[in-house]
Amino acid sequence: MTTRTQALVPITIAAVIIGVVGLMSIPGDSKLESVEFPRGTIKIDDIPIEVQIADSEPRRVRGLMFQDQLPFDQGMIFVFDQPGLYSLWMLNMQFSLDMIWFDENGKIVYIEKDVPPCKSALEITTCQSIVPDNEALYVLEVTSGFIDLHNVTKDSILTIISI
Repeated sequence: MTTRTQALVPITIAAVIIGVVGLMSIPGDSKLESVEFPRGTIKIDDIPIEVQIADSEPRRVRGLMFQDQLPFDQGMIFVFDQPGLYSLWMLNMQFSLDMIWFDENGKIVYIEKDVPPCKSALEITTCQSIVPDNEALYVLEVTSGFIDLHNVTKDSILTIISI
């Protein structure tokens, strides 16, 4: 018969391993330090959105981490130097997101709705990356429900007003 100590030792070891892996997957302090985001305005179809602009590596790494839920007229736009397959994940997020990938012409190439945050140590170790099917130049993150509320479809178009 297994004693209490014999049962707790493997559980404790597993918890330590999960914690260490979780800590190793968190970006370094230099990437998480306070980052200022410039602001701009975009439109999807006729819907104006005030956006925080993530147009550098430190800004893209930080993203919306630790921020409170955004109103439906705000979001974050990730701007890349050239089209590519850019994946995003929900590390240290506080709320679920809708994510929309756009090509250089403002056409939607991929949509992912209601992506849940990864907040706990266990969630961090299993936090999935969202990878689009096609190359994009921009990725927009908005509060979950935005896509359904505004009837955004693959035929919707991104217009950049100022970024």
